[in-house]
Amino acid sequence: MSRRRALAALCVTQVVGWGVLYYSFPVALPTITADTGWSGPSTTAAFSLALVVAALVGIPAGRAIDRYGPRPIMTIGSVVGVAATLGIAAAPTIGWFAAAWVVAGLAQAGTLYAAAFTALTRWYGPRRTHALTVLTLVAGLSSTIFAPATAALLDHFGWRQTYLVLAVLLAVTTIPGHAFGLTAPWPAHDHTAHPRRRNGHVRTVASSRAFVCLTVASALTAFAMFAATIHLIPLLTDRGLSMSLAAWALGLSGAGQLLGRVGYAPLSRRTTPRFRSVAILAGGAATIATVGLLPGPAAALVAASIVLGIARGAFTLLQSTAVSDRWGIAGFGTLYGILNAPTTIAMAVAPWAGSAIAAAVGSYPAMFTVLTAIAGAAAVVAAGTAVPAMHARHGS
Repeated sequence: MSRRRALAALCVTQVVGWGVLYYSFPVALPTITADTGWSGPSTTAAFSLALVVAALVGIPAGRAIDRYGPRPIMTIGSVVGVAATLGIAAAPTIGWFAAAWVVAGLAQAGTLYAAAFTALTRWYGPRRTHALTVLTLVAGLSSTIFAPATAALLDHFGWRQTYLVLAVLLAVTTIPGHAFGLTAPWPAHDHTAHPRRRNGHVRTVASSRAFVCLTVASALTAFAMFAATIHLIPLLTDRGLSMSLAAWALGLSGAGQLLGRVGYAPLSRRTTPRFRSVAILAGGAATIATVGLLPGPAAALVAASIVLGIARGAFTLLQSTAVSDRWGIAGFGTLYGILNAPTTIAMAVAPWAGSAIAAAVGSYPAMFTVLTAIAGAAAVVAAGTAVPAMHARHGS
């Protein structure tokens, strides 16, 4: 019962946490720049800085969760998130605005997917895929809820007042949700192991060929898929779709992620970790190529956008289970933090880098061709993620 309560609590806090600390920003960005006069690139850079901080802090945060459990770390992270959101609302200059987003990056590291995945992986053990699927299905609704909700707040209030409301919402949901919802006993697996043995396991895994290949493949795929998604609307409008229809295609692409997550569980039961890694990443590359090269008609472009979302949804669960499926749950928080850091940084630079690639190659279809090559390279690298039997499933 306590594990189910924790899962329910995490479903709520992930929806709100992602909504406030991530999805609110792109909606509020035009209003922020219009009101303050800050440039779009500098304002966006502040947000990207938060993602980089989250990536770097995610490693020690994962190590702390391994040792102390998710309740104290995620509760403290929630408090920090509320303070950061208040700081964003009150920022008088772009420098203070960027500093507030740095603090938000600390909160992201301690409260969002990396922390939640670690908690559920350790709590649910062999049944982790089911719990992670439930969590990502529910959390996948965050953008659907918070994009229009943020827009509605902006219509009635200024952006500063909007962030004040979001800070209050974050406070009343995530702080008690983590403090009182995450009370399930924390598995003592890592606590009973000698620190040198535990650290030795982490070092052995993190330096292995399979883990390095997994990290590289994950970062390349995240970059390609995120850049493709961010630039989907300009690609589709260049193909002749109206802005409204292109926006619908992007929204349906987000809904497609739910299908990808639902389909991951049966795939994981029937395939090896390496096979599904190669298959999902190769499928993602093929989908990016299809979206970029398909000239039309509009219905086909919308359908391809949905398939792109399906590939992204499957990739989310692939990444969340990649470590535990190969090496078990020992040191999972630390290892997942190491795996996730380059991926998060890749996502942070993808919007800017995608635009730079498009400018360099001259068109969005050509940019998607470059992204296809990057995603294809990731699938090739993923072929090196098989783990020898003697090194697999430690502590599962």
